[in-house]
Amino acid sequence: MAENGEATPLVKLDNVNKHYGDLHVLRDINLTISKGEVLVVIGPSGGGKSTLCRAINRLETIDGGTIVFDGRPLPAEGRELARLRSEVGMVFQSFNLFAHKTILENVTLGPIKVRKKARTAAEQRGMELLERVGIASQAHKYPAQLSGGQQQRTAIARALAMDPKMILFDEPTSALDPEMVQEVLDVMVGLARDGMTMVVVTHEMGFARRAANRVVFMAEGQIVEENIPEEFFTNPSTDRAKDFLSKILTH
Repeated sequence: MAENGEATPLVKLDNVNKHYGDLHVLRDINLTISKGEVLVVIGPSGGGKSTLCRAINRLETIDGGTIVFDGRPLPAEGRELARLRSEVGMVFQSFNLFAHKTILENVTLGPIKVRKKARTAAEQRGMELLERVGIASQAHKYPAQLSGGQQQRTAIARALAMDPKMILFDEPTSALDPEMVQEVLDVMVGLARDGMTMVVVTHEMGFARRAANRVVFMAEGQIVEENIPEEFFTNPSTDRAKDFLSKILTH
């Protein structure tokens, strides 16, 4: 291990490949994510963005190459895999909350069951996190009583409750009504500023400009281009990225 945190990548993907039948969804992906980095993955639909995101916590298996998380290869199964999942938070497009549990119960379930935290401590921490995402007043309601934006903020609090080393966001705002998108992105910008390592698959270019340390542009299963946001958005180097940006930034 390197002496300082900077030199040790938190995640390293080496020549990663993935097929669904004849479809080659990840092609020779090489990518390093540093601790505290906010990496935003953009590109056309079907380009492999979500698959890449889900491969990092092994919700998707890979056919070739290696993925190393915090110095260890991704475990295949069992206790080690459960540990990995507790260290890599995930926020999905659909909020995936337990409908029959209150907001606070949703947030404290992982810490109590997986981390074996005492209920009182878990609830105290849960309330702090709900406060942080701006919905402490909703703690005793059920998901169906909340707006989509509030449900997604609950999902973020739930991910944070496990004290993860990083959080993956797979299109976290694409199922939301437009007026709720910003309240979720604001929470994410706050996390980025606090130094949380994040990989965010999104169509929200404003967020990419505001919060990303690096933008990765994917198409047809490949990383076509990566750069700091300022450079990528003002001066993309590939025709594929120029074409993509011209279509989305004119609307």
